[in-house]
This record gives sequence, C-alpha cells and structure tokens, in this order.
Amino acid sequence: MPLASEMTIDLITLCVLFIVFIATLIRSAFGFGEALIAVPLLAFCIPLSVAAPLAVLVSITVAAIVVVQDWKKIHLGSTGWLVLGSLFGIPLGLLLLMSNHQRVVKAALAVIIMTFSAYSLIGRTRLELRRDSRAWLLACGFCAGVLGGAYGMNGPPLVVYGAMRRWSAQHFRATLQGYFLPASVIGMGGYWLAGLWTPAVTHYYLLSLPLTVLGVFLGRAINHRLRGEVFLRYLYFGLASIGVLLLVQAIRGRL
Repeated sequence: MPLASEMTIDLITLCVLFIVFIATLIRSAFGFGEALIAVPLLAFCIPLSVAAPLAVLVSITVAAIVVVQDWKKIHLGSTGWLVLGSLFGIPLGLLLLMSNHQRVVKAALAVIIMTFSAYSLIGRTRLELRRDSRAWLLACGFCAGVLGGAYGMNGPPLVVYGAMRRWSAQHFRATLQGYFLPASVIGMGGYWLAGLWTPAVTHYYLLSLPLTVLGVFLGRAINHRLRGEVFLRYLYFGLASIGVLLLVQAIRGRL
C-alpha cells in the first residue's frame, strides 16, 4: 500500500511539472495564454487553492526572466498606463466574483472577444492605432483588471491593445511581461494575506522551477521566429480560444 501511494504522488507531481512547462512555453512564446492551460488543468491534479497561487508564482518567474532578457523592448509608457487602469478594474472584478451575475458578464465578454477575433481574422480592414492612446490604454487596463480580479484572465484586453498597435512579436512579449510582473506580484500578495501561500505551493513551485526556466528560453526562441501577419493571426486565434472557453464556462455555470 505505501508503494502505491508513493506512485500516485509521483504521477501527480509529473503531471504538475508537465502542465507548468507547457503553460510556460506558451506564455513565453506568445506573451499570454497560460491561463487557458495552467489553472484549469492543474485543478485536476491538485486542489485549486494550491493550483491558483502556484500559477501566479510561475507567472512572476516567467515575467521577471523575460523583463531581464528583453527590457529594452518593453513599451514602458504603455505598461504604466495599463497597470494604472488595472488598479481601478481589480476591485470591480472582485465584486463581480462575489456577485450573482458572473455567468451573464462572462458570456457577454466571450461574445465581444470572439466578435473582435473573427472580425480581425476575416475583415478587410482592421482596427489600428498608429500611436499610443491614453484612453485606449486605460480602458484596456481597466478591463484587464476586471477580468483578472474576477476570473484570473488579464490577457485578452492587453492582446487587443497590442494587436491594434501592431507591436512586433518581441515587443508584444516583453511589454506584456512588463505588465504581468507587477500585476502578479500584487496578486501573490493577496494570496499570501489570505493564507493561501502554503508549503504545498512552495514545494511544487521549487520542483517546477527548472522546467519553468527551460520553457522561458525555448519560448523566447519560438517568439523570435514569429513575424508580422503570422504572429497577429496566432494572437487572434488565441483570443478566439479564450472567448470560446469563457462562453462554455458561462453556459455550464462554472468559474
């Protein structure tokens, strides 16, 4: 019996490590998207109270490495305004999380995201911002804060802004990590205050750290091979996937 127990623990650990690696690879290559993989799949292996803070710790690590690697490619002004907007959106997201309207709002967001993605993929003319717009930055940052506070998915509004600005793959990856680093640190502070940074979280984080670092560097190599319209199409397909996931969750009544 003890042997079977040890085998189970080993299999769970291997699954956690594999999920963290794949999520990190996607995040490093495209700048976002790990929310589709990390927490939902980790929750099948370990308690959600462990999976969520573990994902945030990994997010901090990925963002920190990318910022050190490519800090010259970060649009600092854009990042600052996005973070500022998020600070106003997070409280609303937390209120939404505790309200009875999550399904309706999530379904509405899903439809908006899918509509924007479909229009960008098949439309003849795409929305484009030739220079930074403070109004768009604050609006996208605010929406990112709402989504982050309510569902842990900050990414979609940031992707929308980066796509409209036509950032290159390298600038897109670096700028989003410039946003995610402070946002994730704030989020981890919340988990710590709530008593959710437990020894189990630290255990899985330390075990996954080598694969996290490997995933960041492999993702960077993939990112540097992405160019122009091909990269934008990947972004729109990623956004559409997030929209579909949100809609399915809304219909099934799950957060």
